[in-house]
Amino acid sequence: MQDHIQIRRLESLDPAALAALSEILVDCVDGGASVSFMHPLTRTRADNFWNDVAPGVAAGERLLLVALAPDGEIVGTVQVVLKQPENQPHRADVAKLLVHRKARRTGLGAALVTAAEHAAALAGKRLLVLDTVTGSPAEQLYKRLGWQVSGVIPDYALWPDGRLCATTVFYKRIGNGAAA
Repeated sequence: MQDHIQIRRLESLDPAALAALSEILVDCVDGGASVSFMHPLTRTRADNFWNDVAPGVAAGERLLLVALAPDGEIVGTVQVVLKQPENQPHRADVAKLLVHRKARRTGLGAALVTAAEHAAALAGKRLLVLDTVTGSPAEQLYKRLGWQVSGVIPDYALWPDGRLCATTVFYKRIGNGAAA
């Protein structure tokens, strides 16, 4: 599928994009992903999340990238939070890497992360940070893509079923801040 992946930046959320992104978020939580929501995640709660994200996307404070299947269906997404405190204009947060279960293990996650890194560099960022569940496939993905582990925080969040899980905090220098 990776050869057919198209990554696109959304600058606003129309009803079709909102529906697709909500479906992906619900699917990820249904599949057990610890991505800030508890199971069961209703479509209304998922829509509310994306509606809360939309103003930052429209204002250019947050980049919203989506992965399109060959038929144009949105099957994955990642965000780059550009707006940071005044003393951190050089960095951004990578957030909500979500891939629908039907599109996993195809290179889509790596393509989204690489596109997020590129978009952040184009926006003038030199340092990216993120966190993910310790021991998860996402943790292995970030390591493969050259992200550095900053540390592990035990009992940081909950799995959607209520069990505690640790998180691994990562960083990566990009653009002019990348190591030579």
